Amino acid sequence: MNKKSICTLLAMVLVIPCAAAAQTVTLAQAIQMGLTADPRIKEREALVESARGLLEEAQGHRGFIIDANMFEGLAPAVHGGFYQYGAFSGTVPRADGPLPDGLSDWTSLQFAIIKPLYTFGKITNYSEAAKGNIDIARGDVRVRQAEIVVKVKRAYFGYLTARDTRRLLEDIQSKLNGALDRVNKNLNDDNGQSKQTDLYALQTAQGMLSKYINQATALEKITLEGLKLLTGVGMDSDLKVADDSLAPVPLPVGSLTDFKIEAVADRPEMAQLEAGMRARRALVAAKKSEMYPNIYAGVIGEANYASNRTMLNNPYIYDPFNNVGMTPVIGIKWNLSVDVVPAQIAQAQAQLEAINYKTQYAQAGIPFEVAEAYHHLQADYKSQQQLAQGSTAGRRWMIAALADFNAGLEPADKVADALKNYALTQAEYLSTVNDYNMDVANLDQAIGKNK
Repeated sequence: MNKKSICTLLAMVLVIPCAAAAQTVTLAQAIQMGLTADPRIKEREALVESARGLLEEAQGHRGFIIDANMFEGLAPAVHGGFYQYGAFSGTVPRADGPLPDGLSDWTSLQFAIIKPLYTFGKITNYSEAAKGNIDIARGDVRVRQAEIVVKVKRAYFGYLTARDTRRLLEDIQSKLNGALDRVNKNLNDDNGQSKQTDLYALQTAQGMLSKYINQATALEKITLEGLKLLTGVGMDSDLKVADDSLAPVPLPVGSLTDFKIEAVADRPEMAQLEAGMRARRALVAAKKSEMYPNIYAGVIGEANYASNRTMLNNPYIYDPFNNVGMTPVIGIKWNLSVDVVPAQIAQAQAQLEAINYKTQYAQAGIPFEVAEAYHHLQADYKSQQQLAQGSTAGRRWMIAALADFNAGLEPADKVADALKNYALTQAEYLSTVNDYNMDVANLDQAIGKNK
């Protein structure tokens, strides 16, 4: 290879991009990718942070409260003392007009620095209500995560089912094509080993088989696209699954009673309802505490300055435009809307009652959901075991029928029946395994195991 050829080869290597390697994922990896990629989980996690902010806001009312107001305005200008003609002695007070000496700028500052001492439970109860909201928001995250886990499993197992079904049908199609070739050869040789009806029987089976292959291929592509969407790898990426074939997952260990008890203890919805009850009780108590005042301590003061007014150095005379004052205080303050607070208490009480009724429904409804998932699981578990045996027998029947047909002992319609029954039984087995695997996923969700 000359120097020019080497340079050309290097240029091709540098310029032509390498083909992206396919990404292969297990079910566990796909679930983790789905939990990481779903923006709605991130949305609900952000709502948890928002609920934490409400708690910090409620607890922040224990700290100092600063109320300050500063402004620039106008004041009457005054020069001289309190007495007539500006003298600092005498007995006749001044009686000037409203604006004796024109106008003066006026700078005013009023401020209060207050520290609540006792609020009759307002801060404590609002903080407890905020904590309950945090737990509710966390429960929303868990609910969404459980939904994503089920969706990823449905796409993953659905893809395996469609792929294995397509492979099954293509394998049967190859055997059917072999039988068709033999029938056509016999008919051309006119040896009497095959009849025209044999050809028609196999062609009929071939037409139906082609339809099911096309449907399985389409479903395989759809479920893979769904898995790409859920895992967030991108619709244009090359995604593969690690499992070579569909297989039933292990049967969950436990009785129906055990699962019901676990659901009531671990379901995020139950935790949310308990948190909602706590939050609403605290809110009712907080609204009731609004009927009472706040006890506080602090410092209040003000400062006023008008540059065009003479300062009066007299403790008995107060000039609102020229003064400085500050004092520590301890006080009691009400901020009560007499007709509004009772209505707010009634609203909070009604919301508490609503959650109480919802809790009663959940305590009855969740065990039913568990029972429904459990009984479906048991039925499909037994069905897939029995279908596995039937599928094995069907395959033996198909192989035996093909052998007899090749030996000239069986007509083609018997072969078509054997192929069709094996295809139906094996396809039903794959579908039932998929149903069983999803039954396990649904049971996990019903008992709060999908976290």
